Amino acid sequence: MPGKSQLDLHTLMDNTANHILAVDTAGKIIYVNRAVERFLELPADQILGRHVKDFFPTTGLLEVMVDGKPQLGRRLHLKNGMYITNRTPVIVNGQIVGAIAVFQEITEIQNLIDELSSDNERIRELKNLLETILDLSSDGVVAVNRDYVITLVNRNFANFFNKTPEEIIGKKVHEVYGNPIFPKAMETGEPEYGYITTLNGQEIIANRVPIIKDGQIVGALGTVVFRNVDDLYALMKKIRNLKSQLDYYKDELERMHRTHFSFDQIIGSSRSLQNVKEIARRVALSNSTVLIQGESGTGKELFAHALHTESLRSKGPFVKVNCAAVPENLLESELFGYQEGAFTGARKGGQIGKFELANGGTIFLDEIGDMSFTMQAKLLRVLQEKEVERLGDSKPRRIDVRVICATNRNLEELIARHEFREDLYYRINVVTLAIPPLRERLDDLPELIEHFISKFNKQFGQRVHGISEEVREIFWQHHWPGNVRELENVIERAFNVLDGPVIQKKHLPMYLQKISLQKGMRSHQIGLPNLVEEAEKEAILEALAAAGGNKRQAAKLLGISRAGLYKKLKRYGIKDD
Repeated sequence: MPGKSQLDLHTLMDNTANHILAVDTAGKIIYVNRAVERFLELPADQILGRHVKDFFPTTGLLEVMVDGKPQLGRRLHLKNGMYITNRTPVIVNGQIVGAIAVFQEITEIQNLIDELSSDNERIRELKNLLETILDLSSDGVVAVNRDYVITLVNRNFANFFNKTPEEIIGKKVHEVYGNPIFPKAMETGEPEYGYITTLNGQEIIANRVPIIKDGQIVGALGTVVFRNVDDLYALMKKIRNLKSQLDYYKDELERMHRTHFSFDQIIGSSRSLQNVKEIARRVALSNSTVLIQGESGTGKELFAHALHTESLRSKGPFVKVNCAAVPENLLESELFGYQEGAFTGARKGGQIGKFELANGGTIFLDEIGDMSFTMQAKLLRVLQEKEVERLGDSKPRRIDVRVICATNRNLEELIARHEFREDLYYRINVVTLAIPPLRERLDDLPELIEHFISKFNKQFGQRVHGISEEVREIFWQHHWPGNVRELENVIERAFNVLDGPVIQKKHLPMYLQKISLQKGMRSHQIGLPNLVEEAEKEAILEALAAAGGNKRQAAKLLGISRAGLYKKLKRYGIKDD
């Protein structure tokens, strides 16, 4: 099909066993295939844009851009293995615009060669073993010498012509099949991977590479990677299915880890945080309803998980519901469930609600301050009666659930504006945990910074030692409207643009880089609420500017949810253009 090979180019490159890497004239990596990602144990987005010597300090790839001469068949040791590499300059309109390296592990082959060289008595045995390995290979393999005589072929390749390897070896390749392409690698000296061609009338995907000895091309090797192009698509489908399964189990594992989060894992030793943790530990052993209050990003959900983990209900389920994220018309069925036929589109057999799912355990109602007045009344009834009624059902169902609520809003102000029920407030406010914002516990900054750097060192495979003194000053002056979540996002963002072992000012988001060091005094030291609000408003404007007006990106920079950002835009009268 016209254009098909172009559309599938990246897919084909990703499915070759060879490692492919390209750089620009500055040595910055501009392309890697999936084999390189696996070799470096990093995703492409953490490799691209970085200097090739960050990963391969002794590479000769930069040399080929100086003299314009390719380096073919060079051997090198990587990760305790032997590899063979071809390094070639990329030339456009007579100008060198970059270079590409293709390398492949030959450790096992090298071991065989060493063994053959050192033990002449086993040469025949090893030759037979090599032939057996080639015949067991799923790939078709054929090699020719400089005179285009076939010197090696395995059974899979010979099967294309309904012949045995013995019937093919020794013949000129043109006698076996017309118009063979792979010997051209001897003329160009350049390997080619994942190209689509035909072999005896059958469309295949193959590789072709020159065979180099002592710097001279002595032959060429062709391998049939996929006997049929359809095999490639079948493999791609299988990989996608496996990835979906992997993503599912990763999500489940993450959920299980979050569920077993304890108070000891909440980072910080400041007096204010320790006081809250001490109260929470005592409260965890009771069945009382808990209201967790705190700004966005302070760790309210972590406290909810820890309350469950250290309670007598820890072996029961932990169910979270974000009241702000579920549309109002769906929240009732989400919480209480529904019977079959309760409404148009209701699932056959009905659906169990979150309260029933949490029976014997804990339900965490996050952002409860955003719940509608109508839903508040229904929730109050459930808390009072300790039973739920599914939509479309008249039979109440008893539940044994501990309720933990959280909000970043001032519920007393909402009560005064008749936006939150006073009776529900007193029902959920049996025990209150007020999580202090980060600006009120800056003593925890060193621990938090060390924790996140350690976390992202493992995730990114780096060795970052810490932050510069300039960054330290900025962190201690910033009022952190997004709290710990904002700090985590800022450090993660820095890891994506790092060019050394220390986080510098240039690695921070623009809104933090613009913080004036002359502003001096911290807002928490002055203690004026209006100054905090001004600083928060300024941070929002800076983040919006840095994100080019993109609300999602601005919210991420600030370490708050997009819904939280919209609330603050409304609060400060910032136009939502």
